[in-house]
Amino acid sequence: MVDSIPLPEGTTLWIANARVLVPGGDWHDPAVADIAIRDDVILGVAPRYGLRPGQIPPEKLDATGHLVLPGFVNAHYHSHDVLAKGTLEQVPLEQWRLYALPAQYPPRSKEEVRARTLLGALECLRSGMTTVQDMLTLYPFDPEHLDTVMQAYEDVGIRVVFALQYGDRKGLDTVPFWKEVFPPEYHHMLSSAAEPEKRFDLLDYFEKTCLQAPAKPLRHWALGPSSPERCTTGLMARTMDLAKRYDLPVYSHIYESKGMALTARQELAQYGGSLIRRLHAEGCLGPHMNFAHSVWLAPDEIDLLAQAGAGTVLNPQGNLKMQCGLPPIKLLMRAGVRIGLGCDNCSCSDAQNMYAAMKLFSLLAVVSDLRKGPPPAMEALKAATEGGADGARLGDTIGRIAPGYQADLSILDLSDPSFVPLNSVARQLVNIEGGRAVKHVMVGGRWVIRDRRVTTIDEAAVFEEVEAVMPTFRSDFEAIVQRIATLQPWLDEAQEKMDAADVGIERLPRLS
Repeated sequence: MVDSIPLPEGTTLWIANARVLVPGGDWHDPAVADIAIRDDVILGVAPRYGLRPGQIPPEKLDATGHLVLPGFVNAHYHSHDVLAKGTLEQVPLEQWRLYALPAQYPPRSKEEVRARTLLGALECLRSGMTTVQDMLTLYPFDPEHLDTVMQAYEDVGIRVVFALQYGDRKGLDTVPFWKEVFPPEYHHMLSSAAEPEKRFDLLDYFEKTCLQAPAKPLRHWALGPSSPERCTTGLMARTMDLAKRYDLPVYSHIYESKGMALTARQELAQYGGSLIRRLHAEGCLGPHMNFAHSVWLAPDEIDLLAQAGAGTVLNPQGNLKMQCGLPPIKLLMRAGVRIGLGCDNCSCSDAQNMYAAMKLFSLLAVVSDLRKGPPPAMEALKAATEGGADGARLGDTIGRIAPGYQADLSILDLSDPSFVPLNSVARQLVNIEGGRAVKHVMVGGRWVIRDRRVTTIDEAAVFEEVEAVMPTFRSDFEAIVQRIATLQPWLDEAQEKMDAADVGIERLPRLS
């Protein structure tokens, strides 16, 4: 019997007898331990706590037969197309943007904005995510929609690292071959992830309204330049100035598809055809920066990221579905680049499920680079927790179970078949579990899921809100489908040209 340690004074919740994933511990066979929490902060982790003489017992959860792990950080996500899950298959990235992104749609209602934000957050929570990095496009920008989104996140009780997505170059000017292939009368139908706002300074509004507003416990800000090819040097300079003044993380797409790499080769001869070298020259690389996707990074660009302390966020589900390719996972690991994991848009990866993302990360690491390297299960778990937290500049606050950290926890039932027999917690979390064993979820010391029931909001009512807005969404989506059918011959022609181009590296499987 392990001698007990006095329960810390001020403990309001005592989680007892659980296996706990702690930093530096054995994640294959984690030890049984107790966790002491005061309000929203972890006070301590010990093999066994006991009450002090005369101490009033706090709330206690006997977690015998359960596993406690840090809440996952979904480090790349866009809530603007939650309602489009399950709508698309086999659509290359450049064409997918025309189906999924806000510039293609009429202005949305506040009711739709609220419903989709709540629904996406609920799906994240149910797979054990406690933090989402929402890189949201609101186009055309409506301040009421931003308020609606932030209130929805507060209502559901998930931690959010929020960034508005922006750019100041039109999509038509940044996709290879579109201008030369499409007849001019169709140019107005072509857009990308973030179209420039007309006569409105989004960054200035964001600074005055959000960055200078009073802080809230579960709300964190970030900056979202859509992608370097969609942002001028001046806009990137403004972004980095804000990032450094307010100590904010920056999230930007990089080399998600071959087309994005080709744009760099065509436009940036002075930087050797490299967006990374351009950003390095402009002073934009550094610890604040997170590059989503990073599929078509070249080895020398990976070295630059490592030297600068910049990080990546890999999104293997969407990258496979959108035919983007296999990210250089082992090259990134060997170089020591910070890696987070994301689930991206609901219309491209469909599932907001970190277990699916971790499993694909693990499998792709093995199949895309046959050289022996770091075993990927542990690396996947760290990317889903510590890596995402570090990239959000919250590495001293979330992503780990340790004294002083926020009580953002996911508790799994080890009697689930995924963990019987229990040979390796890490490998079974990554390669077997799919979220079915998630029993309790806590964010900032508050139970948001208890005994598999959402406690913060009426889940059935959210589903009713979604159903109420779906007729309009489906009608608008069908209009987009018909419009793209008109554009399809030229889209295919441009795609064939992109596929045939040589960008100096290969990230797509090819038939021999």
